[in-house]
Amino acid sequence: MSTVLSNFSTWKHFLADRVAQGKTMGLTDETIANLAFEIGSFLDEKVDPKNEEQRVLKQLWDAGDESDRKTLAKLMVKLVQHT
Repeated sequence: MSTVLSNFSTWKHFLADRVAQGKTMGLTDETIANLAFEIGSFLDEKVDPKNEEQRVLKQLWDAGDESDRKTLAKLMVKLVQHT
């Protein structure tokens, strides 16, 4: 996982693949967004940011409440779907 996280572009590609895989499996957008929120929570608690993009995301995550964090997770999913 640390290799995936070391480069933001690689992370986005990895996340895009997982989102596409989830859609193929029949997961709803809401389920994917909830999973993205859970992943974000895990990363916030367990992983130090590896680059500037991740540091900004962590600052945004830390500044927000649960609703804001869910929105940020949804936006990350949208970002990787359009990349």
